[in-house]
Amino acid sequence: MGISVFNRPKEDKFIALLIEQSELTVEGLVLLEKCVKSPSKEDVDEIRRKEYEADEVRRILIDELHNTFVTPFDREDIFNLSLHIDEMVDYALSTIEEVDLLNVKADDYLQQMVNLNRQAAEELSMAMHRLSKNPRVAGDHARRARKIENEVDRLYRHAIADLFTKAKDFKQMMVMLRKREVYRHVSNMSDRASAAANVIGMVVMKLT
Repeated sequence: MGISVFNRPKEDKFIALLIEQSELTVEGLVLLEKCVKSPSKEDVDEIRRKEYEADEVRRILIDELHNTFVTPFDREDIFNLSLHIDEMVDYALSTIEEVDLLNVKADDYLQQMVNLNRQAAEELSMAMHRLSKNPRVAGDHARRARKIENEVDRLYRHAIADLFTKAKDFKQMMVMLRKREVYRHVSNMSDRASAAANVIGMVVMKLT
């Protein structure tokens, strides 16, 4: 059970860890956006390192949850918020790995969807920074992240429709299947951003 935002210490370790986790996720998405068109082995390794750093922050957060009785807001909300943010950078890694391994050429759809996910990650990071002192502002950032998810969904549907339209023979079908797999990872990333935004919305409602 959480406590009121007005009664907790000014600096809370869980808020700090969520901020750190969200910032690492933004860094991972920025790297993905920069290299998705033509990733090198070094690019993939750099995103992998960022994903590992984010995982380590989440491991610390979970350990602190086990060791702490009083939390800034509900324990389940802290757990789920951390989970969904972590899943975003996980999908960033799986996206770049498959772009590299499957030799997928990033088209405009993929680049736009990655760009939007990076924006959503930034909105979630801003929400984490504002959650403690300005929860309603955090809620505004969460709503923007949800709105971005709707745009990614729209692009995903158009991208899939375009793929099926262009696939006329077996070779094109193989290209389509590889690209669809990458699209799916980016769409799932957006779903995780929306899930994190929904948790933030619930936290804001409880705090205000």
